[in-house]
Amino acid sequence: MEDQVDLVGKVFVDHYYHLFDNDRASLCSLYQPTSMLTFEGHKVLGVDNISAKLNQLPFDQCRHSITTIDSQPSSSSAGGIVVFVSGNLQLPGEEHLLRFSQMFHLIPTAQGSFFVQNDIFRLNYG
Repeated sequence: MEDQVDLVGKVFVDHYYHLFDNDRASLCSLYQPTSMLTFEGHKVLGVDNISAKLNQLPFDQCRHSITTIDSQPSSSSAGGIVVFVSGNLQLPGEEHLLRFSQMFHLIPTAQGSFFVQNDIFRLNYG
C-alpha cells in the first residue's frame, strides 16, 4: 500500500509541475468545483477561481525543482492521498531560487485518476 501511495504522489507531482512550468492553463483539469487553493494565505474556491489565480501570477515562466515528496494515505474512506512537496522555484531574470512548500490532498475520481481537493502553497523565506 505504502509504495503505491508514494508512486501516485511522485507521478502526480511530476505531472503537476510539468503543467505549471509548461502549460499553466491546463492545470484547471486537475481541480473540481469543490477544490480549494490557499496561495500565500489567500483562499480561492472552485476550478474557475483557482485557474484565474494561477494564470494571473505576475510571471509567465518559471521552473520548479523538487527536493522532497512525502505522501500518506488520507483517513478518508475515499482512498485519498496527502502529498507534501518542498523545492525551489526559479523565475526568469532572478539569480536566487525561491524555496517553497506545497501540500495537495488528492481524491480519486470515478474514472480512476485523482483530482486536487485541497492545495496549499507557501514560499519559505529566510
